[in-house]
Amino acid sequence: MSGAVFPLLGLSRHRMGTDGVGITTLAAAAGCPLGCKWCINRDLLSKAKPEDVTPEEFLERVRIDDLYFRATGGGITFGGGEPLLQADFIKEFKEICPEEWKITVETSLFVPRNYLAQVIDAVDLFVVDCKDMNEDIYRRYTGEDIFVMEENLQFLLQRKDAESILVRVPLIPDYNTVEDQNKSAEKLREMGVERLDLFEYRVKK
Repeated sequence: MSGAVFPLLGLSRHRMGTDGVGITTLAAAAGCPLGCKWCINRDLLSKAKPEDVTPEEFLERVRIDDLYFRATGGGITFGGGEPLLQADFIKEFKEICPEEWKITVETSLFVPRNYLAQVIDAVDLFVVDCKDMNEDIYRRYTGEDIFVMEENLQFLLQRKDAESILVRVPLIPDYNTVEDQNKSAEKLREMGVERLDLFEYRVKK
């Protein structure tokens, strides 16, 4: 083991049908390379103090739901923030957790390629939050260029079964339209994406 740690902001247990297959525990990581204008975790990411846990410590904490994971085909979902920044941890955790547990990662794919390559065989389901496939909209919303995400998604599609990749495309008020969302979906299908989730961000009144 390399001594990897996970900057844990919090755990959410007994999640069903929202973060992968079966019953899952969501582990939120600190740190994100994007500056999304409507980040739902902005306050948590900026104010909460993370707790660094080793793979062994994390396993002891989540083992309590082992029977739920085995019975439903569930497991651990790493979210954030950007969990792929903790690729070494995810890979090491996969090596010590029960083989029946499924590992899901919720990611923007806006990370160096080597981070993705490191975990590609350890992750059962990638849930990709792509924001929009129009480079101008993506830059305006995230503050970054689309090319890292797009090239990483292509890399992923070439190396994983399409069933193990779910791409989420939000309708974001003031940033894109239903037409933009549909264009993004069309482009993603052309790239080889088969599983898409088109949804809408809701504005709090």
